[in-house]
Amino acid sequence: MQVLVIVEPGKPALTLVTTDLTTPVGVIVERYAARWAIEVAFEDAKQITGVGEARNRTRRAVERTVPFGLYTQSVVVIWYHLAGHHPNVVRDRRERAPWYATKRCASYQDMIVKLRRVLIAAQYQPELPRQPTPDEIHAVQLAWAQATA
Repeated sequence: MQVLVIVEPGKPALTLVTTDLTTPVGVIVERYAARWAIEVAFEDAKQITGVGEARNRTRRAVERTVPFGLYTQSVVVIWYHLAGHHPNVVRDRRERAPWYATKRCASYQDMIVKLRRVLIAAQYQPELPRQPTPDEIHAVQLAWAQATA
């Protein structure tokens, strides 16, 4: 077993443990760095998208739940990058959470919150009243005439 302790000034130490004794230390650190984004995506899928809360009973449902959750997460990220991104998202998040002073890009949580807000705003957007068609006016006039007869 090989234990690597990585220390950067002003940051907590990072300890990596591996059974690979032949790979150079730099490559092991690169593997860890590459894998970290995947681990964050899985954590987001479980905690935010809800994949970890599935209560499935049948085999096929169990086999479909996680892939569907990851697919849904991908759709949210793609939507955000195509239509939802705005530079103010990160600035607004820093204002609401001052401990994120070094935050430079939107997290998955920021993306899904933005999507939820857009969907809610679209659902409850006030509609402009449209002019009734001549057939609708005639139908109302006939209803009034029949009601007074």
